[in-house]
Amino acid sequence: VCGFIGQNGAGKTTTIQLILDTIARDSGEITLFGKSIDGDSASLREDIGLVFDEMGFHEFLTAKQINTIMKNVYKNWDEALYFDYLKRFSLPSKKACGSFSRGMRMKLQIATALSHGAKLLIMDEPTSGLDPIVRNEMLQIFREYVVKENHTILLSSHITGDLEKLADEVVFIDGGRIVIKGNKDEILEKHGIIKCKKEELAGIDKELIVSYELSSMGAEILVNDVNTARKLYPNMVIEQAGLEEIMIYYVNSMK
Repeated sequence: VCGFIGQNGAGKTTTIQLILDTIARDSGEITLFGKSIDGDSASLREDIGLVFDEMGFHEFLTAKQINTIMKNVYKNWDEALYFDYLKRFSLPSKKACGSFSRGMRMKLQIATALSHGAKLLIMDEPTSGLDPIVRNEMLQIFREYVVKENHTILLSSHITGDLEKLADEVVFIDGGRIVIKGNKDEILEKHGIIKCKKEELAGIDKELIVSYELSSMGAEILVNDVNTARKLYPNMVIEQAGLEEIMIYYVNSMK
C-alpha cells in the first residue's frame, strides 16, 4: 500500500489522471505492470480498480444494472463476487444508487473495483467525509485485498491517520514535485519535533532542521534525524512526529 499525500493542488489527482491516460502529459514516461501506457492504456486498465471521492455512476442506475454494464466492460468481471460484496456491504441491488448515503456510494465503488480481478487499486480520497465506523470498515476491506495474492494499492488521501494505519510506503508531493518518499515506518521513526524556548532555537544544528514554528509558548522544530537530535540535546523535549505534522512542516520549509 502506497500512501500518496500532499495539500490541495499539489498534483495528486493530476498524477492519477496521467496514470490512467485520461489527460495528455507534457513529458516523461509512465509504465504500468512494466509496460508503457503509450498505445496500450486500454488493455492495461483491465487490471486496475478505481475508487474516487465522487461516485462515477449515473444516479438512476441500480447496483443490478451496474452489474449488467460491467459484464460488457471488463473481460474478467466476476458477477458472483460482485453480488457477494453487495450482500456483505448491505447494499440493495434494485434501488437507484442516487439515493445511497455517501458511505453506501463508496462501498458500491469498492464492490465494482474489486470484482474484475484488478491487480492495482487506485483510490483518490476514498474515505473523505465518512464517519469513523465506515472508514474503519473500508480500511479492513483494503487490508484483505492486499493480503490476497499479488495486489497493490495507491491511496491518495488527506486523512493521514488512515495512511498511518494502512500504508507501507509514502510519497509526499508538493507543487508537482516529490518532497519525501520511502517506507512509512522509517519516515515516522526518522522525524521528531523538538519543543524548546525561542532562544534555544539558534543552538539547534541547522542540518537537522526541516522547519520550525514559533508561538508565545516557545519553538517547535521538525528534525530529520530524531536519534541524533536526542544525543545532541538530551535535556530537550523531543517527540515523534506524525505524517500530518511532517507534511505541514515540509510545506512550510518551501515557502
